[in-house]
Amino acid sequence: MRICIVAEGCYPYVVGGVSSWIHGMIKSFPDQEFVILAIVTNRSMRGKYVYELPENVTEVHELYLDDSDWGRRRRRKSRMNKKEYQALRSLVLNQRVEWEVLFEFFQKKDYSLNDLLMGEDFFNAVSEYYKLHYSQIVFTDFLWTMRSIYLPLFFTLQMEIPKADLYHCVSTGYAGILGSMAKYIHGGRLLVSEHGIYTREREEELIKSRWVKGIYKNIWIDQFRKMSQLAYERADMVTSLYEHARGLQLELGCPIEKTKITPNGISVESFQELPGKIEEDADRINIGAVFRVTPIKDVKTLIQAYAFAKMREPALKLWIMGSCEEEPEYAAECRSMAEMMGVTDIEFTGNINVREYYGRMDMMILTSISEGQPLTILESFAAHKPVIATDVGNCRGLIEGEQDDLGSAGIVTHIMNVGEIARAIISMARQKSMRERMGEIGYQRVMARYRTEYMRDRYREIYRDFAVSLGLEWEEAGAEAVLPGESERG
Repeated sequence: MRICIVAEGCYPYVVGGVSSWIHGMIKSFPDQEFVILAIVTNRSMRGKYVYELPENVTEVHELYLDDSDWGRRRRRKSRMNKKEYQALRSLVLNQRVEWEVLFEFFQKKDYSLNDLLMGEDFFNAVSEYYKLHYSQIVFTDFLWTMRSIYLPLFFTLQMEIPKADLYHCVSTGYAGILGSMAKYIHGGRLLVSEHGIYTREREEELIKSRWVKGIYKNIWIDQFRKMSQLAYERADMVTSLYEHARGLQLELGCPIEKTKITPNGISVESFQELPGKIEEDADRINIGAVFRVTPIKDVKTLIQAYAFAKMREPALKLWIMGSCEEEPEYAAECRSMAEMMGVTDIEFTGNINVREYYGRMDMMILTSISEGQPLTILESFAAHKPVIATDVGNCRGLIEGEQDDLGSAGIVTHIMNVGEIARAIISMARQKSMRERMGEIGYQRVMARYRTEYMRDRYREIYRDFAVSLGLEWEEAGAEAVLPGESERG
């Protein structure tokens, strides 16, 4: 079976949980052919892979959402016909979108996006939308903003899509648009697997953002919502990592009969017999934070909370283990904050093999403002380490348990609550027996529900069922040992 993985902003360019998951999934099914359709910001990312692609990846296609040469393309100028204009109008006015007409228009007509966005058809649709909802603001600003909102979507609709038997989108959004369009054009099946709920994540980012002002936040949110609704509508199956995420999908319009819960899994064996504490750790209490240094991980709150805890427990040391290169300005701000506060014993390791460090840690911490089902928590449990985590995504479910009565494997805090996070660090630092007990509970929990084998079996069944529905034979030899959850991101 030929499977096209459609991924936005991650694999194979960026290390992280979702990228690790994709890489492991591909290696889990070495007898299946995989094609990568990667959505990235612009051409500066072209071919810059941080993963060595498995042998069963035969093609990589790239879509650039911010393509700098779009205005220089010379293509045939023409007006939309009545049916095409009505489809464009339905899209802009947030009505029942006539997606098939848009797919046909963008895929089969050699149309300049410059001509479309600067032309009369787009102008008329936007003008009508403006008069209905936003006539109190300056029209020229509104028009240019609408052009910037629709440009990446139109690039997506114009993308030439490889043919496959199954399109496996690792989010909704632009990936969901491509998967839905591919199913319409080439047939095949569509599987959407959400690690976080794309629409909600974009809403959170937009509400906090400074680059989008006022009412334009709502327009962007509407844009992401209708893209996700298309993916839910056209998908044959939509998976999520835990029950609450499935509930959010249902709230956003996904039909219940399409939903399926497929928890993450990790190779627990990879986190056994880890190197333990070294001589310099003898009198320290080490806190490990495994994540990319980006705003969504809220590293600044972590540093502040650690600073307060450090004043009360001088033996503490914080290890921030992950890339500082994705958002270097933010990473620099974090370092400067620590220096200005006079905080000592913070180590920014950059990219490392975290398996060489887990055994040295006394506890792990995650202060994100948004998560799905974090692999770093599962890895911590596999390494017998307790976790302090903010109450986002499935963090509470992992720590406190959803389908067992084992007890708590850590402490859950509210997001951006410096005092609460500091108290959790102090409490765990002062109670070695509690740390050890929680670490063992986490280990039992990951062994019972979140092993690689369980996840692989779920997706083997899903892939096999899709193959059978397409009249294809399913053959599979032994999968490789390196699977999702092994820390390829360090």
